Amino acid sequence: MGSTELAANLFRATQTEDKLKRDQVSNKRQANQTHFEVGAKVRTTIEELGGTMPEDLPTPEKGILQLARVQKKLEGVKMKTELLKKLGRINAIPAGWKFTTVGKVCKIRNDLRKPLSTEERSKIQGAYPYYGPTGVLDFIDHHLVEGQFALIGEDGDHFLKPKQKAQTLLVDGKFNVNNHAHLIEGTDECSSEWFFLYFHHRDITHLISRQGASRYKLNKDTLSKLPILVPPLNEQLKIYKLFTSWDNAIEKTEALIAAKEKQFEWLTSNLINRAGHKRKPTSSLMSEVSKRNKNSAIERVLSVTNHSGFILPKEQFERRVASENVSNYKVVGKGQYAYNPSRINVGSIARLDNWENGILSPMYVVFKLDTTKVCSDYFLHCLNSSEARQRIKNSAQG
Repeated sequence: MGSTELAANLFRATQTEDKLKRDQVSNKRQANQTHFEVGAKVRTTIEELGGTMPEDLPTPEKGILQLARVQKKLEGVKMKTELLKKLGRINAIPAGWKFTTVGKVCKIRNDLRKPLSTEERSKIQGAYPYYGPTGVLDFIDHHLVEGQFALIGEDGDHFLKPKQKAQTLLVDGKFNVNNHAHLIEGTDECSSEWFFLYFHHRDITHLISRQGASRYKLNKDTLSKLPILVPPLNEQLKIYKLFTSWDNAIEKTEALIAAKEKQFEWLTSNLINRAGHKRKPTSSLMSEVSKRNKNSAIERVLSVTNHSGFILPKEQFERRVASENVSNYKVVGKGQYAYNPSRINVGSIARLDNWENGILSPMYVVFKLDTTKVCSDYFLHCLNSSEARQRIKNSAQG
């Protein structure tokens, strides 16, 4: 029934209802006669106006009920998409991409998993890797999986630090997987490379169940319902190739930096410890500084670490660690040195370079150099040499 026919029927029905009430019709025969009369008048009016009679109107492709069902389905799809976007923390969907769930575009191949205890594996040592959720656990003499698969953990504490710890692995070849990792096989809609890349550092803790304070559980059912944004297959592979190229470049750069750092360390040690240099006790080159932060004039509280030197505590701690009253804290000025006696064995000693001044907990020792006797930059290089670090460590332990 199209809109024209529907409107005519609606007009006939309302006019009939009004006439039945006005004429106070009370029996079936009179009611039928009234329906017939009103219908005849509506048909006459349509004919006089040059309209098409109801029986001559084209039959629509879909009826009202069908259209209503389609509309309801479309509304349901829209609501589901919006919910998925919210759960997946997606603001926009690029043109040509599809927003769906893992179970609809990927194959979860947990039938290929095999749990083996450490004792069982010790009896079947071999060349084939045995994977857990975060990497290779062992090598055994046979394999159950062959091909390329993405792995994502079923449980573990790695879910807590998605930025620092990889959430997925991409494995290719002949291997085995224990029962703490899910295997994802690529399809024509979603490649294993894309799954690996999409969830590699993605936070999904809001979508999975928690087991205790530091562990999460990602079961197969939850995995199948995880939202995933999927581009066309050719785009997936292009994006993966791009990221892989950058990963390789970063890896090579980091390896080069590590090699240069080792070379720098060797050169520093070789130059500092060259034969003929006079050796003096460090105590003769420095003096302790015990200036206190009277009236709490300085507010910048600092800490000393073995990896970054002087830092603001908020960079290392989530909560305030300084006392409310910092008037007894020690003042350290630019170019001066400080260390925590309880942590000097791990190298927590540094020179203040990034600020004009700051304050340190009273437990710290602050000292300055006599620059008429020693160059501060030279002393800093000596302090950072492997020999000096070892001497400090031995002294603290002894």
